[in-house]
Amino acid sequence: MLIEFTSSGIFCRTAGVYIDPSKPVSKAIITHSHSDHAKRGSSSYMTCKKNIQILRHRIGNSIDVTGIDYGDAVSINGVKISFHPAGHIPGSSQVRLEYKGEVCVVSGDYKLEYDGLTEEYEPVKCNTFVTESTFALPVFKWDPQNEIAESIKKWWSRNKSKGNVCVIGAYSLGKAQRLLKLLHSDEERVLVHSSIQQINHVLRLAGYDIPEVKTYEQSMNRNELEGAMIIVPPASLSADSFSKLEPYENAFASGWMAVRGSRRWQSFDAGFGMSDHADWKDLNEAVLMTGAEKVFVTHGFTEVFARWLKEKNIDAEIAGEKSLQVRTDSDS
Repeated sequence: MLIEFTSSGIFCRTAGVYIDPSKPVSKAIITHSHSDHAKRGSSSYMTCKKNIQILRHRIGNSIDVTGIDYGDAVSINGVKISFHPAGHIPGSSQVRLEYKGEVCVVSGDYKLEYDGLTEEYEPVKCNTFVTESTFALPVFKWDPQNEIAESIKKWWSRNKSKGNVCVIGAYSLGKAQRLLKLLHSDEERVLVHSSIQQINHVLRLAGYDIPEVKTYEQSMNRNELEGAMIIVPPASLSADSFSKLEPYENAFASGWMAVRGSRRWQSFDAGFGMSDHADWKDLNEAVLMTGAEKVFVTHGFTEVFARWLKEKNIDAEIAGEKSLQVRTDSDS
């Protein structure tokens, strides 16, 4: 086996590297900068060049990090390592490992639909494929992004006609910028939370085209916010934070909103099923495109997806350590 699953993460013993380790290690390869994949404390890091600025922002400017362009390769102890677009969020990668004719791809998180912001997903042929399974149930089926955007705009328009402010929750790295690009125009007023604004700045430095908008300040008065759309991290969606904006409506953009009842359970006025992960159909398509003889399933509905793939005559199993099977944050 080119890789093994340990309590510290996915380990390539021949190269002496861990991929997205859950604990500090000597050499860490990072697929992307969401907090369940990029941890502080490792001695050195390697990631794709587009992710360097983002990774430094998330885990520390002083880290020892090497960046590799998409498609280029480095060799460590004879293992050829390269990064390929995962389509998940800006700077996200799949990691390809090749040794003595054996090819393994660790996908990290991924989505197949091009979102106009993130590098488009690249299928990579391999013998062994490590896939996520965050939304690996048939109930998860995403509408096209342009249709979701139209639904959000209609919700916003209805609220503007009533003089309401709209507040929408979206994860601060990836989802928030997708929404900003979809909703921003010269005629519309979009504001973002300060934490999102910080990441916007970092992404611009990394070469991404992020619209310039104002930061939402709690000192702003109600009149100057009437009819606006405010994008905030999910943790900021509590009613207390926006009570002075009454009347207003809140919403959440997440794949979990595709499940009937999620909006009511979490007390949102509206929910939009937008995700930075592959849905059921695209998870299956991604596995088939790799041509992999062996599939390991991590992060999410591992048992369901592994069993389904086996029924399709694909040699699949859950990744070895329980620590790899449970998502530790909600950047989805």
